[in-house]
Amino acid sequence: MNQPQAQSLFNRIQMAALGAGVVGLVLLGVGWFLSPAQFFPAYLVGFILWLQVALGCLGILMIYNMTGGGWGYVTQRILRAGLLTLPLLAVLFIPLLLGLPILYEWARPDAVAHDELLQHKALYLNAPFFIGRAVIYFVVWLGLAFLLNRWLLQLDSSFDIVSGRRLRALSGLGLGAFGLTITFASIDWMMSIEPHWFSTIYGFMFATGAVAAAFAFAIIALNWLMRHTPLTAAVEALNVNDLGNFLLAGVMLWAYMTLSQYLIIWSGNLAEETPWVFRRTNGGWEFVGFLLTVFHFVIPFLVLLSRTVKRRIRWLVIVASLVLFMRWVDLYWLIIPAYHETFYLDWLIIVAPLAIGGLWLAAFIWQLKQKSLLPLYDAGVEEKILDHGRTQTSTHS
Repeated sequence: MNQPQAQSLFNRIQMAALGAGVVGLVLLGVGWFLSPAQFFPAYLVGFILWLQVALGCLGILMIYNMTGGGWGYVTQRILRAGLLTLPLLAVLFIPLLLGLPILYEWARPDAVAHDELLQHKALYLNAPFFIGRAVIYFVVWLGLAFLLNRWLLQLDSSFDIVSGRRLRALSGLGLGAFGLTITFASIDWMMSIEPHWFSTIYGFMFATGAVAAAFAFAIIALNWLMRHTPLTAAVEALNVNDLGNFLLAGVMLWAYMTLSQYLIIWSGNLAEETPWVFRRTNGGWEFVGFLLTVFHFVIPFLVLLSRTVKRRIRWLVIVASLVLFMRWVDLYWLIIPAYHETFYLDWLIIVAPLAIGGLWLAAFIWQLKQKSLLPLYDAGVEEKILDHGRTQTSTHS
């Protein structure tokens, strides 16, 4: 497929995704009007799903800038387009602020007045401070995204050692800020739904889930681009194998964090911790947990052990699609049982991730088609320049 045909295909898919997103938003608006109590938890699940993908892209790109590697070279533009959807997600976060009293017990004054623990936590868990922290999180993420994008594109226009070093320095500092903000965001937006419960490993669970979601999406996007653009000529089997290994690592880390949290709560057997697990292992929710165990860990783990699968992207994309779908199931299992003691699934829980996903995908494609699908240079520009200089010197001599 030539460049004009690829661009036309990009435009068609972008418009289809945008149309699906708009229709989904209309349906969500109807759901909001009919039942805010059903709308806000469903919207939170859908929002967090796509936020995880965008944040995972941000984190992975900074890791790549620090380490280099062919896998990052062929996915850099995908990761860049993914993290540049953060401005859209910042706007989509606003509806959640309108539903704070519905989503969070600590945002209801009558509940706080009759709960000593909520009064004790009120210094941190209150609406103004919650909103202020959310602003800080998005400022940090958007700032990192802006600088990364700016300096990455500078490498396309100049063979510059300074830009490469600057990217590495930014990524090193940015990973620290990223780790802190993603941890506190997961505590604020998800863990505080049940304010009587806490977990010191919750932020790590969220972060590893974001990495797994982003790698899964990057594999799916790369497969599509290889089928419909000339990008396939630049992608080697080793690059695909590396992406499969990273997806395997993400799945294993998520499983390790999840199992660790369960074992700590089980062994501690404390009254303030066990109700969280009890809710998710009874009333039908235990079957969702079983599905997560099998399809988010056991099957991906066993399949990704195969080198053959990891070197064939058309096979790898099946596993990646399963992992991305199970990321939605995991968020559904983490969030919805806080509002329903027995198994519950309504149409809004299905529509919300599709609606937000349609808008997100339209923004992603819009960013992806702005630049070439491969960067001219990557964050390992220093070594490339040095090699280039040695080659030029030996040639002239």
